Amino acid sequence: MTTTTHKQLEVLTDDQTPQKWCVLLKEEVFKKFMSQGSPIVHKVFGVGSFFSPLLFGKFFDPSDAFPLWEFESDILLSSLRSSGQSTIDWFQTDKDYVLKAELPGEGKNSVQVYAENGKVLEISGQWKQQQQQRDQSKTNSARDWRSGNWWESGYVRRLELPQDADWRKMEAYVTNDLILEIKIHKINNSLDSDNNQNTTA
Repeated sequence: MTTTTHKQLEVLTDDQTPQKWCVLLKEEVFKKFMSQGSPIVHKVFGVGSFFSPLLFGKFFDPSDAFPLWEFESDILLSSLRSSGQSTIDWFQTDKDYVLKAELPGEGKNSVQVYAENGKVLEISGQWKQQQQQRDQSKTNSARDWRSGNWWESGYVRRLELPQDADWRKMEAYVTNDLILEIKIHKINNSLDSDNNQNTTA
């Protein structure tokens, strides 16, 4: 019998990291990085990973905000789903925007969730071993991993929040250190009923 762990994450709103995500991941750099990468690199950025720049069928830097909820997951991920290579889903209900994704790594995820300026949802974490991080921090202690070639140490996916998303009412959970689920409540909007009254037959 396996035990399920369900942990709530704090959604951070005050990130003062200077120059975060200032180094863009270019397609040719990504191809070279993957060709020299270890199995963990392929798990983090490979086919079907939520953090892969190729997730949406063509190259898109995951540190650049993507308007995820403007697309249907069934359409955008159809080829991955038909081959059984996707553990990602997003959808909306009457009350919430929902995102579910498998996190990379072997448990003990260092994932962090940020609501940036009420406009962007940022999901990031580190995949490199702690010892390598400590060695690097001794030589360059003032530099945050997100300020340089971030893909060499971690992963990120930045998403544009829909206009009616209430970033103050965002919940994030991790199940079994593997599955991330984020719910963003919608702002109650009475404009919908006003628009319906203004339509003529």
